[in-house]
Amino acid sequence: MVSIDQIKELRERTGISMTVCKKALEEVGGDMNAAIDLLRKKGEAKAVERGDRDAGEGRVAIAGTDQKKAMILLACETDFVARSEECAKAAQGFAERVLVEGVDVDLSGEVADMGIQLGEKIEIKGKVIFEGPMIGAYIHSNNKIGVLVNLSGGSAEQGKDVAMHTAATKPDCVSPDQMDADLVEHEKGIWREQLVAEGKPAEIMDKIMMGKERKFCEDGALISQPFVKNPDQTVGQYLGDVVVNDFVLFQV
Repeated sequence: MVSIDQIKELRERTGISMTVCKKALEEVGGDMNAAIDLLRKKGEAKAVERGDRDAGEGRVAIAGTDQKKAMILLACETDFVARSEECAKAAQGFAERVLVEGVDVDLSGEVADMGIQLGEKIEIKGKVIFEGPMIGAYIHSNNKIGVLVNLSGGSAEQGKDVAMHTAATKPDCVSPDQMDADLVEHEKGIWREQLVAEGKPAEIMDKIMMGKERKFCEDGALISQPFVKNPDQTVGQYLGDVVVNDFVLFQV
């Protein structure tokens, strides 16, 4: 017996209707690859091939309030579709569905229908919900970069400012102590080779390495970066007692 999950998977991979997918799977005893081959033989190749194409364009959409927001990244194949009214409306609708129904909401049917209607591969590449005292948000003017920041408090203006800063600088983490250890070790290996090549004495190399590591972590951490609207202060100084709990950045 063919399961609903198998039908959904075939629909997502091909963009073909649920009914046709169900019949194809039933004919081949539930074998996914055989079902795809069967659909090709029956003249559904155009829709099947769409599943193999790259959805490298798209747009970000955000829905919600200052205390709860959802963000999604809706991907498509062309900038023409990404900028269309249909895509904008669909992306906003999907964000609102995620906000109400949660990140596990199944949107595969609607996404597949959209792909059939527009003739492109459509997929949701990211979805997230933030809840807290202050959720800041920012979408760049081209709708290709979106940010949510989760703050312990503060104003809506601060939330938007920090989200905008995050979109501009794309930090690796919130604070320097959160920098990925493997990334730091990789950089240290490069710095060490550079210092040896420069002929730096061994007795001062460790001190230089410590300084480089500190600067690397500070440069990549959100709260220690110079604030884009006022580089004379860091983001942390701009926020004062307000804590950045987390952030998420989606980019097409």
